[in-house]
Amino acid sequence: MSNDAGACPVIGVVLAIRGSVVDVRCHAALPRIFTVLHAGEQGALVEVMAHLDAQSVRGVSLTTTQGLARGMLVRDSGGPLMAPVGPSIIGRMFDVFGATCDGGPPLADVTWRSVHQPPPALTQRATTTQVFATGIKAIDALVPLERGGKAGLFGGAGVGKTVLLTEMIHNMVTHQQGLSIFCGIGERLREGEELYREMQKAGVLPSMVMVFGQMNEPPGCRFRVGHAALTMAEYLRDDQHRDVLLLVDNIFRFIQAGMEVSGLLGQMPSRLGYQSTMATELAALEERIANTVHGAITSIQAVYVPADDLTDPAAVHVFSHLSASIVLSRQRASEGLYPAIDLLHSNSKMATPGIIGAAHYALAQRMRQTLAQYADLKDIIAMLGLEQLSSEDRLVVGRARRLERFLTQPFSATEAFSGIPGKQVSLRDTLDGCERILRDEFAQYPEEALYMIGAITEAVDKARITAASAAPSSHPPAPSRSSPPPGASPPGTHGPTSGHAARPAHPAAAAPAPAAAFASVAAPTPAAAVSTAAGASP
Repeated sequence: MSNDAGACPVIGVVLAIRGSVVDVRCHAALPRIFTVLHAGEQGALVEVMAHLDAQSVRGVSLTTTQGLARGMLVRDSGGPLMAPVGPSIIGRMFDVFGATCDGGPPLADVTWRSVHQPPPALTQRATTTQVFATGIKAIDALVPLERGGKAGLFGGAGVGKTVLLTEMIHNMVTHQQGLSIFCGIGERLREGEELYREMQKAGVLPSMVMVFGQMNEPPGCRFRVGHAALTMAEYLRDDQHRDVLLLVDNIFRFIQAGMEVSGLLGQMPSRLGYQSTMATELAALEERIANTVHGAITSIQAVYVPADDLTDPAAVHVFSHLSASIVLSRQRASEGLYPAIDLLHSNSKMATPGIIGAAHYALAQRMRQTLAQYADLKDIIAMLGLEQLSSEDRLVVGRARRLERFLTQPFSATEAFSGIPGKQVSLRDTLDGCERILRDEFAQYPEEALYMIGAITEAVDKARITAASAAPSSHPPAPSRSSPPPGASPPGTHGPTSGHAARPAHPAAAAPAPAAAFASVAAPTPAAAVSTAAGASP
């Protein structure tokens, strides 16, 4: 594709314009499908999508059609949409046309490659299977990812998909010295700008490539930005022989852009308004993500689920391409359990004894069984209370609740908001902590000691601090109501009150004894705490 529109030969004129769809009457031979045309004086880029007859073609504009009119000249660029590849693309931010949009210097020593590439042949694919460690406890323990595989983060709006993607970028770059490519499809401009600043502040931008086609772009642009990012990832895998982490936010927007393009082209929609070619278009993109003998492209894709409905056709078609499906739960997010992963509905094809090992598989099955039993008991707890359960069921509830809190984790991406330093936990420490919780080694510890920690050893120190802060203090007895302390407001006024007025009369009642902080879950729970046992915030 030639970047100089003036040097391209004229092949026809604009015949009709309907939104982003442009029909062109050609004077010579018809251009091939996917050829990019320059239309009008401003050089609007139009990608040929169909041949209407022997003299006209129909295309979708990749840029705005404002100012375009019938009769304007159309020039042939001579090729499809191109993406830049080369060592200098690392650390830069691009749009769908390969132009830098970070204000940096011009690119040097790059070549241009078509964004329409075939998937690697079967003879080039690697047959070995390896686990991709993320450092996130909930994922590594129950939903292990595949090196060179595809994982999806399914969830509605506001459950933490982008935060989880950002954390994986941070872990990949800082701890595994790998390369990451972030592809933003149809998301907000604000999110892209914030992500760029966060990656720059964290110092991981020199090991990243960012490609954006945001929601203010035409549907044709959003439809091709994923192919442009994949072309760069394939260069790093096949030419540089590097392992690449490809993060896509959001693959649903790619399907949505295809639906808009299909509607603009006049094609008959399929179920729920989706295009009839959705499966083919999605496969053309997903099958290029593969593990070859040269390197691996490991993809983690955020998938927006409309109305939290996992039976939506877009979610169903994406499911078929994934090796791991991570479902994010709005209920867990409301309880403050981050990452808000639904541990029972998430699954991975890697979670087999032959891949992760018999010991890891057996432990994961015990964890799922404990969490499933707790889920079944939640309705009984909500109606009758925790004290109506048998002693064995109360032990199961205690294990499950401590397990849920241990699988929470502070992220580096949220350190500025939470004030808790982000932590990456090895698989060995994760499995050791889960095993010890299932053996009831931490049954005497408060649940808060396991919340938002790294390795299980941190729970001991956190519980000790909690017990020390709950120890009784030597405060003097509170003064009587008849003689308020100096500076206190008299009864019946609305002035500032003294901190001693709300303190119990007896010093020992100011805080529970240290032993109360380590109360066993097997003991009957007070009625006031019963309502929170079925899933209240920690």
